Amino acid sequence: MSATLPQDQPDHPKYGQNRTERKIYLIYDIFMIGIIIVNLFCLLSNAILMSNFAHWLFGMLQLDAILNFYRQELNPWVIITESWFISFLLIEFAVRWFIAIVRKHHQRWFFFPFIHWYELLAITPQLRFLRLLRAVVIGYRLHEMGHHVIPEKILKTLSFYYKLIMEELSDRVVMTVVDGVRHELNSSSTHRKIIHDLIDHHRQLFATTLAEVLQESLSTELKVQQNQISYQVGQVVNQAIEDTPELTQILRRLPIVGGVLEQRIQDIGQRLGENISRGLIQPFTQGSVQDPNQLFQHIADKISNINIDNQNLEKLVESAVYESLDAIEKQIQVKQWKIELEKYESARD
Repeated sequence: MSATLPQDQPDHPKYGQNRTERKIYLIYDIFMIGIIIVNLFCLLSNAILMSNFAHWLFGMLQLDAILNFYRQELNPWVIITESWFISFLLIEFAVRWFIAIVRKHHQRWFFFPFIHWYELLAITPQLRFLRLLRAVVIGYRLHEMGHHVIPEKILKTLSFYYKLIMEELSDRVVMTVVDGVRHELNSSSTHRKIIHDLIDHHRQLFATTLAEVLQESLSTELKVQQNQISYQVGQVVNQAIEDTPELTQILRRLPIVGGVLEQRIQDIGQRLGENISRGLIQPFTQGSVQDPNQLFQHIADKISNINIDNQNLEKLVESAVYESLDAIEKQIQVKQWKIELEKYESARD
């Protein structure tokens, strides 16, 4: 573990403004990690040696004299040093708070104890295990600044178990919420109102989304197919003229010009059909996804404001809600930490 600062290390308010100050803060942080780990190790060892388990184990190993020596001679020193360490932590916390005020590390002078709440609680004997959290925070901060005081393997292991714990906790919370919603829908007589409120709350969003979808899909497709649609409509009009026997009979009675007029009327009819279809399609091809045209907006508003007091529609919405809850449960059952563990084991093999 090296205390050398990288040349490209960015300035940090905690580490001062020059290289000397940063090196002093760095050495101090490493010192704090060391004494916190030693303190917790001593307290843990003392708790074990003062327990009934230690009395049984040392008695079985016939080392009662060593255990008695520790309990009579060394245990009082552990208690005294713990008192000294608590006093040191109090003074150290107050000094750092004063430095934070002078250097204006935070926007308000009283923010410091709230930001470092775990340090304040760790001073009390009942919550001394939080001192390990402070050591981890210091180590992680140093690691981010380029000082690998924590071995990479240990850091990855801690990160893995942190993600595991957070994923399991979040999964339990989400499952509790999902079960609560499902129970409410199954047992409560007000679930119909809940579904109606859910739909009413999203009407505007549904209208906006539907208008954008219509503009993006229908408008684009109409632009592409406009000529083809116009041609087909013209063909339909042309065919309709041909299939009108009364008109054909009248034109054929006219000598010489009857056939010409019949052809011209068919051409005019086809052109008229094409122009009418283009005129009808044109309004639907205007606008953009960000600003849908008024026709699509009007259609979307009308659809979003439909009356939902319909049994089939309520069943449809209720089915969608239940399937959404089932999808959430299936997603929760996928354990990301297991996937990462399998990848790690596969890579190791």
